[in-house]
Parts: sequence; C-alpha cells; structure tokens
Amino acid sequence: MPETPLSLDELRQQIDCLDSQLVDILAKRAKLTTQVGEYKSRTGMPIYVPSREAELIAKRREEAENKGVSASLIEDLLRRIMRESYQTQNSQYLCVAPQVKKIIVVGGRGALGRIFVDMFSRSGYSVDILEQHDWDNAQNILADSDLVLVAVPIKMTESIIEKLAPMLPKHCVLADVTSTKQKPLDAMLKYHSGPVVGLHPMFGPDIVSLVKQVVVVCEGRQAQSYQWLVEQIRVWGAIVQTSSAKQHDDAMAFIQVMRHFSSFVYGAHLAGEDPDLELLVAFSSPIYRLELAMVGRLFAQDPELYADIIFNNAESINLLKRFRDRFDCALELLETGNKGEFVKQFFTIGHWFGPYAKQCLVSSKKLLLKADDDRVLKSQ
Repeated sequence: MPETPLSLDELRQQIDCLDSQLVDILAKRAKLTTQVGEYKSRTGMPIYVPSREAELIAKRREEAENKGVSASLIEDLLRRIMRESYQTQNSQYLCVAPQVKKIIVVGGRGALGRIFVDMFSRSGYSVDILEQHDWDNAQNILADSDLVLVAVPIKMTESIIEKLAPMLPKHCVLADVTSTKQKPLDAMLKYHSGPVVGLHPMFGPDIVSLVKQVVVVCEGRQAQSYQWLVEQIRVWGAIVQTSSAKQHDDAMAFIQVMRHFSSFVYGAHLAGEDPDLELLVAFSSPIYRLELAMVGRLFAQDPELYADIIFNNAESINLLKRFRDRFDCALELLETGNKGEFVKQFFTIGHWFGPYAKQCLVSSKKLLLKADDDRVLKSQ
C-alpha cells in the first residue's frame, strides 16, 4: 500500500527536529573551535589562515554538489559559521615578543586606542595609557618603554609626537595609527632617533576582532626592531599590507577622502531636498537600501573624525575638483540627450574595471541577499 502523505504539521515537526540537531552540531563545533583558539594562542598561529578557510569551503562545496544541495548556500552558511568561530578564538594570543616589557598607548582610552590596549593585554604585554591629563607625569610613564603607540586625533598627532619623542628611550619603537601617513611619519623620523613605523588600521572602533581586517604598514626606520609588532598584528588575524607613506596617502584620497566627501554631499543634498526618508527606504530594493545605508551610517559617527580625514589631505582638493568636472560632463550628456556618448563612456569605464566588475557583480549578489534579510535595511 502506498504510504500516507505526511501532514503539514508532521513535516514541520521533522524540520524542527533537524533544526534542533543543527543547533546541537553548532554548539559542538563551537567547543572545538574554542580549543583550536587555545592551541593557536600557545603556538602563535594566526587566527585567520586564508588557505585553510579556502580549502574547507572548497571541500564542502563539492560535497554539497554531490548531494544535490546548493553549493552557494553551503558556502554562505560556512562563512557565517566561521566568522562566529573566529570570535570564540578571540580571547588570548601568543606574545610574539616576550622581551617587550612595557607598551604605552597614547590616547589609549579613545575609541581606536582602546582596541590596541585590549589586544596587547590579551597577548600578555604590560600596557599603560597616557592621556592628556597625564602629561605632568609623562616622563615617568614613558621611561623604559619599548613601544609607544600614538592613537590620538589626526590634528593632534604631529604635535603629540614632537612633545613626547624627547622623553623616549632610543631603543623604543615609535608608531602611530592615524589615517594619513606622510606627515606623522616625517614627524616621528624627525623627532625620534630610534625605530619608527607608521600604521593605518583600516577599520573603525566597532569591530570585535582584527580577523580579516587590513592594517597598512609604512616603513620608517630600523624595520628589524619593529618586526615583532607587525608579526603580532598578523597573529591577531589581521591582513598586513606594506606601503610607502606617499603610496598610502595617494590611495586614501580615493578610498577615504573621495568616498566620505561624496557621501557628505549626497547626504547634504538629501537633507536640502527633504524627501520622505521612510518612503525612500520603503520603495528601495536591497541594493538601493544598502547604498542609502552606507551614506546614512556616515552621519551617525563623529563629525570631527571625518572632517580631519577630509581636511587633512589638502592634495585631494584637485582630485575632488576633477570629480566635479566629470560630474558636470556627465550631466551635460544628459542635458543634450547624448545617450550614444553615455553608452560609449560606459563601455570604456567597464573596460578599465576589467574582470573586477564581474567579480563585484557576483559578490554583491551575496551581499544583497544578506542585506535583504537584515531588518536594519528594511522599512518596517
């Protein structure tokens, strides 16, 4: 006799049971990844190992295809699970340089400074903080320091470097974490005769770990003396990119200044036109909600920080003027109805982007699926 079809309630009960098993499996996996984190902290292995992650995903994708399951679904699940597992490993780290006895973070109670104080502490270093109200005792605080990390607002960085450098031991590594590099690096090289390195953490204060975060390293002087610091950053899971200060600042004109300024103008235009924001969000598809969110998030943050980033890079003014000129040229195409020229330029620009454009199309589809599920980007 043919089997009686299961009722909807029975099917749902089986799904609920499988979902519960999935939760149990994830709990067991989390215990294992915690042990992995403990092992890595003892041996100094980086939290994030790209080759291991890529190998794991490739194997699971193949298994999924063999079983008739969407490989993309499995990859999305695994990436989310692995991102969570990295957090379970974010407790203790190997101290790469136990010979380093004293680290000072200038501005260590600030948003970015706190992150480095926390990471150095988790790695077993002795960390002290120097704030503005501590300057009367700065000589004692800085005495015998092995690393001084300057994490203060951009506009204060050079003057702080000039003020503290004479109090540093000659062997002390002097580093900064501002988003511009040439001027702070020049100041450190001028006022401190010992090891000098410029760092730019490409992340904000809201991160929970450094896994997959980018830190740009600009060489200053005596690289062998601060190599332990670079290696420690890698152990934390960050991706280290090396660059000259000029190369870095030139790139930041596009990555930071141009994007932040464009978002500022877009936000200013919206505020000036005063459309119904809730209606804009309600009518937008995920891609437009995401773009709007990237503009909106700018205005939820510290205006002084973004003013410093934009105004401190005077060389970017000409870049922004050229951007304005190209905007005007594109507007002229629209005003004159020159659709053919628009299409021609579209193809030319697409050729400049090359294969990266296709990669962006594929990657953005995955991002938009996440955005569509995210209540933050929804109107209701």
